[in-house]
Amino acid sequence: MKLPGPDHPIHIEPYEGTVSVTVGGAEIARSTRALALSEAAYPTVYYLPRADVAMESFQRSEKVSHCPYKGDAAHYTASVPGAAIENAAWSYEAPYGAVADIEGHLAFYPGQVQITAQPG
Repeated sequence: MKLPGPDHPIHIEPYEGTVSVTVGGAEIARSTRALALSEAAYPTVYYLPRADVAMESFQRSEKVSHCPYKGDAAHYTASVPGAAIENAAWSYEAPYGAVADIEGHLAFYPGQVQITAQPG
């Protein structure tokens, strides 16, 4: 486990606005309670509470990835009429303490789904 710091900063804050996620033209998530996670030089990632995600459209896949700063991530396949997007989302179900705020949230791969963040 590594801790965020000056050489690898991680900041999590509530996003002031609405984040929506669509796949194949179908909205699979919409939240006014998203968290914006900024990590080092990477693009901002939006984590949406599971309560704001159509979880019936997701199935956990066999893929698991590891981040030394956040922990192990479970991946999910999104299924909507006419499309199944493998590993379209991920979730740190037991994140390390420094990023505990993202527990119970899903994030989405922008290359596989459309993510729209509209400031409020």
